[in-house]
Amino acid sequence: MENEKTRYSDSELKEFKDLLLEKLRSSKEELSALATSLSSPNANGTDDTAGTYKTLEDGSATLEKEQINQLAARQKKFIEQLEAALVRIENKTYGICRETGKLIPKERLRAVPHTTLTMEAKLKQ
Repeated sequence: MENEKTRYSDSELKEFKDLLLEKLRSSKEELSALATSLSSPNANGTDDTAGTYKTLEDGSATLEKEQINQLAARQKKFIEQLEAALVRIENKTYGICRETGKLIPKERLRAVPHTTLTMEAKLKQ
């Protein structure tokens, strides 16, 4: 049986840091795109259509804005989780389950790089 590791090596942490930074970059781009679509007025080009559709249009535009707001909020939360994971890398506590204290398998971290739980701990929740 191999030596039970208690933390990831600096080179392993660097690999995860690169992955996190890439996800952070693309997440911030996505958030920026969501913010842009929120700030732009109705871009459907339906401003000149008959007034009968106006109330339907307003309702659907409001719903769409709410959905975009929810997506943006989710994206902000994801960015915060990625940034917290980068702090854990700096502290060398990245990849350690906050419930069990065991190392989270690399496959799980590659799939969900901001996780703080092993699958067993996650399933117990």
